[in-house]
Amino acid sequence: QVQLVESGGGLVQPGVSLRLSCVASGRAFNSDAMGWFRQAPGKEREFVAGILWNGGTRYADSAKGRFTISRDFAKSTVYLQMNSLKPEDTAVYYCAAVGAAFALASSSVSDYRYWGQGTQVTVSS
Repeated sequence: QVQLVESGGGLVQPGVSLRLSCVASGRAFNSDAMGWFRQAPGKEREFVAGILWNGGTRYADSAKGRFTISRDFAKSTVYLQMNSLKPEDTAVYYCAAVGAAFALASSSVSDYRYWGQGTQVTVSS
């Protein structure tokens, strides 16, 4: 059974940092592109960052310069380091896997086959 399990969310004040983790299991994911998405109340799910099987990365404009995506192949884990958090970063953050070896890290929700259950990030003073 394929599982993506996120952790690391919480309630934080503006300006602080959080690191989200996503542990993948049930199949080999090291050749997959992985992504982080988020969904705020009343809004569509949106792309935040993606990472390729070879470590290449891409980011949404809102994440550039503040967020860093990385992966640990030995632990089948993908991370999202989020710095200088803003209230507008408040959302449920989802980890996703494309499900096809050597595919691109698409920014489209529909291109990802596997999803985690999400972890809430709330940025508020």
